[in-house]
Amino acid sequence: MAATATGLCEFIDASPSPFHTCLTVAERLRAAGYTELAETDRWPGDPGRYFTVRAGSLMAWDAAGATDPAAPFRIVGAHTDSPNLRVKQHPAREVAGWQLVALAPYGGAWLNSWLDRDLGVSGRLSLRDGTHHLVRIDEPILRVPQLAIHLADDRAAVKLDPQRHVNAVWGDGRSPDFLGYVAERAGVEPRDVLGFDLMTHDLAPSAVTGLGRDFVSAPRLDNQASCYAGLAALVAAATTTRSRYLPVLVLFDHEEVGSTSDHGAGSDLLLTVLERITLAAGGDREDLLRRLAGSTLASADMAHATHPNYPDRHEPAHQIAVNAGPVLKVQPNLRYATDGRTAATFAQACDQAGVALQRYEHRADLPCGSTIGPMSAARTGIPTVDVGAPQLAMHSARELMGARDVAAYAAALAAFLAPD
Repeated sequence: MAATATGLCEFIDASPSPFHTCLTVAERLRAAGYTELAETDRWPGDPGRYFTVRAGSLMAWDAAGATDPAAPFRIVGAHTDSPNLRVKQHPAREVAGWQLVALAPYGGAWLNSWLDRDLGVSGRLSLRDGTHHLVRIDEPILRVPQLAIHLADDRAAVKLDPQRHVNAVWGDGRSPDFLGYVAERAGVEPRDVLGFDLMTHDLAPSAVTGLGRDFVSAPRLDNQASCYAGLAALVAAATTTRSRYLPVLVLFDHEEVGSTSDHGAGSDLLLTVLERITLAAGGDREDLLRRLAGSTLASADMAHATHPNYPDRHEPAHQIAVNAGPVLKVQPNLRYATDGRTAATFAQACDQAGVALQRYEHRADLPCGSTIGPMSAARTGIPTVDVGAPQLAMHSARELMGARDVAAYAAALAAFLAPD
């Protein structure tokens, strides 16, 4: 699959939640000849292309040409979750005659950006019989209304309280029970729903924008743009019997809230699957440890482009432009995992792909975000590089990146997975 700006828009619009992101990736992997494996089954030892899904996380690997159970891995890691507003366990509220759905911010959501948007609902329902059903309602059933400017104490800025000010209007007192409505839309009996993971999503479609169609305007670019680029890279980096590396794609959930879950980057998912790949190929623990020692991981997460309205918020000597190539991210206190050796590895991949490389450092007087990179490196001992594509409005309900960066990002990751 060739990575394009239009293709990224289609990918994002098909994937309103981490569960749907895994579903979209799984469908495209199957189309590329990959076979899904359940973690509870015995895995085949035959060479092939495989993937496995654990809730909102997915791992895929191309062992079609692998013959050596000690061949190192080349891994691209990204995350499926994005900041949003999630449905509380008791969502029904009634205030001043309005029926509300109680919501809570997930991750570092930029709350102002979620106001006055038509919102749908997506996620997963867990049923009495032990099954799980995905649900997606692409209709404007929720809206978080802004306070009128005439009622504000300070017209320059309204400070939002995440407890009181981000609940969504749902009805006027005549609407059905919210959870019952969602269950019926999913085609299940409301009484059978014993658990749920539900979240809101902006209904405005992703678009290629700008006078020269230079930009992608979309929700969830952080970090579905990396999921899309990583998927395209894995499919492009088809292995041969002469390959020195076994390419792997891992997409974790829960990065935006610290990765500490059974399927986040702080879990055993990556190490467990890498060990099972090795054992299925006839290797042993010694082979796994040898593989890890020779492996490299690219933590693919979005990067900050220099903001034209706030250039002073950026490191002066590290200006980052959209449509100018992927970004190498460095932070001396290891908020990013990059060091000199892994920086050189990714720089070589960009040379191989024929794309420019930009280098980013955060201002030393501002707090810096982090990625799955440092955690994955510490969990596995695999040298890691943090990279991304530049964007504006990170953690907003709608974000902006360069249209030409989509293909360049995927090309660099493909070269990383299958170096010459």
